[in-house]
Amino acid sequence: MIQVCALSVEIHIAGSASLKAKRAVVKHVVETTKSRFGVAAAEVGYHDQWQRAELGFAAVAGSPGHVAEVLDSVERFVWSQPELSVVASERTWLEPDR
Repeated sequence: MIQVCALSVEIHIAGSASLKAKRAVVKHVVETTKSRFGVAAAEVGYHDQWQRAELGFAAVAGSPGHVAEVLDSVERFVWSQPELSVVASERTWLEPDR
């Protein structure tokens, strides 16, 4: 059975003094997680704020354990970025229609 989970991570970028600086940090995180972990990723909130962003990630796999493992890796990667602080994170498991 297919397993789908969405991860939302709210971040604060203290050193950002412009939208351009913020987007550079966001782009690095989004592009790296896509290529390294094979997830869908995008900036999904706080588009017009310089120091705040909400990032969304989604993973799909055949088992809930594999999905959780992938999103654990994504979350660790985001937390490891020195230029940002994680404010909040939340996972939402999606139930496919059958």
